[in-house]
Amino acid sequence: MAASGLRKVLFITADQWRGECLSAIGHPCVRTPHLDALAAEGVLFRRHYSQASPCGPARASLLTGMYMMNHRSVRNGTPLDARHSNIALEARKGGYEPTLFGYTDTSPDPRLYAPGDPALRTYEGVLPGMAVGLQLPDHMAAWIADLKAKGYPIEGRHDVYRPVADYPGAEGRGYSFRPPVFRAEDSETTFIADAVLRFLSVRTNQPWFVHAVFLRPHPPIIAPEPYNALYDPAAVPPPVRAASPEAEAAQHPYLAYFLAHQKEAGWYAEYPYDVQAIDEREIRQLRATYYGMISQVDDQIGRLMAHLKATGEDRHTLVVFTCDHGEMLGDHWMWGKDGYFDESFHIPLIIRDPRPEADRSRGRVVEAFTEAVDVMPTILEWLGLEPPPQCDGRSLLPFLEGGTPERWRQEVHWEFDFRDLVDRRPETALGLESDQCALAVIRDRRGKYVHFAGLPPLFFDLEKDPHQFVNRAEDPAYTARVLAYAQKMLSWRMENDERTLTGLHLTESGVLDRRRG
Repeated sequence: MAASGLRKVLFITADQWRGECLSAIGHPCVRTPHLDALAAEGVLFRRHYSQASPCGPARASLLTGMYMMNHRSVRNGTPLDARHSNIALEARKGGYEPTLFGYTDTSPDPRLYAPGDPALRTYEGVLPGMAVGLQLPDHMAAWIADLKAKGYPIEGRHDVYRPVADYPGAEGRGYSFRPPVFRAEDSETTFIADAVLRFLSVRTNQPWFVHAVFLRPHPPIIAPEPYNALYDPAAVPPPVRAASPEAEAAQHPYLAYFLAHQKEAGWYAEYPYDVQAIDEREIRQLRATYYGMISQVDDQIGRLMAHLKATGEDRHTLVVFTCDHGEMLGDHWMWGKDGYFDESFHIPLIIRDPRPEADRSRGRVVEAFTEAVDVMPTILEWLGLEPPPQCDGRSLLPFLEGGTPERWRQEVHWEFDFRDLVDRRPETALGLESDQCALAVIRDRRGKYVHFAGLPPLFFDLEKDPHQFVNRAEDPAYTARVLAYAQKMLSWRMENDERTLTGLHLTESGVLDRRRG
């Protein structure tokens, strides 16, 4: 499995994939044989977490290596400051042309554009430095054109995920059992994989850097045949939640606001019902269909890996699989990716390093805490490039080579900004200014502290309460622990404050550079 001097990168991300949804780590339902095979040839990071949610902020952290508190692209639509570098711009310094298939949800810096520029009318821009092999943002125009060319009765985005009417068995299985009108081989998941394979087919003897982005299992929760029926709802684990939405909402004012907000029919990505009012049958089918969507992505990743093996390119290619953020999937009565619970932020990470130095780590499962900001410095270091000082993460190469980096972190951190600059719904409901609509989390194996800018904090004893039902922040018995975690969070933020120039010092001999990286 030795790698020569020719180095290539296949950087795969999915969207809204829960961290435990891999059969390689024992999920009771989901089967992901192709990712399991990738993990057997590489390293699986079991305790890997996103830095933020939703898609835009999460991908900004993944692609810049920066915590959200530093890049400050806090919501879908919040511009990413043009002064920040990113993985594409850095890879270009090594002679690579990173090529995107899918989307990066990058909101461009408006200071670089005229007011009427169309780039300022969407948050789904392309990360600076990325060449575009196939852009597939929310309007999905390229894929819809392909469906129309194949004869499907689809006119626009509103038709794409309209389920088949009167589908056999749906009455007994639930709304999300019904598939869309297109076949699996014509789905957007296959469409992305096909485009990547076409690109790779004529680049076998040259370096390349591909960023392949699969939308699924992002809602709408609907899967083409046979994936819609792949998992038996009776075998699907039920959501972990309090006895009622009201009991859940009592935990915190933000949670009460969000649970009330998501009761609107159609709120959950075209699902037509109030997600808090659906019965167990509907819930189990939603979860089963979500798992089916995961299996479809896994199959397409299998096609990509089969190409690498058939051409021998697997001997030269670093393969990274991860995603932007997780999905609540009914846990705590929540759907989507908002809030502070682990389900929204715990995500998968698998890295296959073809070098001989990585041979002793093949099949390893790393239990140390890792973060999305670690991915960029890992890829850059593997390419022989210096990660820029902006990177808040650290390279994972020592794990890939069978070791453990010195002074590795003992906890993870994430942030969530819930401001709404358009409608100001949370601001109005909670009596907050927009800049107060923010939370930050520090979590280790024993406890989890959630700090809100304008609301009371939360603390969970994870040893006694792993599913986080009991807030101990006001419990006198936990005062010392709450203070200790709050202090650790403050230290984390101070240590990782923006530092582009803080490691430089001007001397009589010139510039002294003590920057990290």
